[in-house]
Amino acid sequence: MKAYAYVVGPQDMAWTALFDMAADLGFAGVSSYRGFSQVVEQAGETPVCYFLFSAVRDLASLRPVAEAIRFSPVGQIRFSPMVYCAREPSVETIRACINMGFDDIVALPQPRDRLAQRLERQIGRSMLFYETEGYFGPDRRNRLAPRPAQAPSRQGGPFRRLEIVRSLKGGISVLRDEVFATADVAAMQSLQ
Repeated sequence: MKAYAYVVGPQDMAWTALFDMAADLGFAGVSSYRGFSQVVEQAGETPVCYFLFSAVRDLASLRPVAEAIRFSPVGQIRFSPMVYCAREPSVETIRACINMGFDDIVALPQPRDRLAQRLERQIGRSMLFYETEGYFGPDRRNRLAPRPAQAPSRQGGPFRRLEIVRSLKGGISVLRDEVFATADVAAMQSLQ
């Protein structure tokens, strides 16, 4: 695989197991996430960088790294696959990961082939990303994340919808970039 993998989280047993699995999957390289400057340099050399997050007790501790990735000014990093890996992720954990912009949540352990297939789903297919005032990440409308309660008069806010493809040869390609103003959102909601 021509992608690079960063393993994110405290260097405990879960992190070590995830690091070893990533090394066994054939990435171009695997290293511990040690800061954003390291990623910017690697992004110039590798078309796609995965971020594999190991299980933690307090998901809030991962938010700064997830936000640094998702709100990066470097598109190749901003659209990088973010995958949370845990032994038995709870529904609350899955919701929190979705709300932080993770691409996938993987329950471990999994056979090597199945894990490789799961990670390969992030490559070579069209994906929608949304950007709102407080969120940037994959389309999450049909996921477990609870929908925020909306007052009947709420018109929604502006958002941006991007269609991307991740490629191991060409990196990240933005196929479509659309901005919807508040008036556009109200018109779309009236059609539903």
